[in-house]
Amino acid sequence: MEDGLAEGRRRVLVKLSGEALAAPDGYWLHAQTLATLADDLARTAATGVELAIVIGGGNIIRGARMSQAGWIDRPTADSMGMLATVMNSLALETALNAAGVDARTMSAVSMPTICETYARQPALHHLDQGQVVLIAGGTGNPFFTTDTAAVLRAAELRCHAVLKATQVDGVYSADPKLDPTATRYDRLTHDEAITRDLKVMDTAAFALARENRLTVIIGSIHAPSSVQAILSGHSPSTTVAP
Repeated sequence: MEDGLAEGRRRVLVKLSGEALAAPDGYWLHAQTLATLADDLARTAATGVELAIVIGGGNIIRGARMSQAGWIDRPTADSMGMLATVMNSLALETALNAAGVDARTMSAVSMPTICETYARQPALHHLDQGQVVLIAGGTGNPFFTTDTAAVLRAAELRCHAVLKATQVDGVYSADPKLDPTATRYDRLTHDEAITRDLKVMDTAAFALARENRLTVIIGSIHAPSSVQAILSGHSPSTTVAP
């Protein structure tokens, strides 16, 4: 892209939705999708981009939605969602290893018999060594989305940008599936994203990105797009920056 994020030593945190991993029949994981995504991330890493990854758990469970049903409280439901992100991260770690990428999962929720506990300094060391770091468990606390966790970890790990790979190729003036006249924004400020209440990322995440002057890129994870294509400027996206 025009900011040159794919050139030289650049560090990007990629935020993936859990739904992106689901199979067409609704099963929570799809082997071919994992393999395709791992190949894309491997090609991106080969360009010199250092990658941290945060994956949601929505293909398995959504804590907020479950708590709204009224039969389980929000902190418990969110804790279950954190466990879902660990499962997704372990699955993608395995796919990355199969693609020849050295990757490891670190969880904000301590489970040392399964994966390494997240801490900033070890995560920085892994990134410096060229490993892809998958950061699971959200922030480790209820009431925070994985969008907010992604921006928080990006700020901690001195990332140059957050790439939110989502269902659409950027931020639009209206839902492009419902309004054919909707236009895509090429660039927005953090203040504009917050004031317009854009739903592509939650307000707390945008506010944290603004506070840390962190660029957020929104693009589509679906073919013909890819992480590598978005970062290199070959696929459309929206940049939210100071």
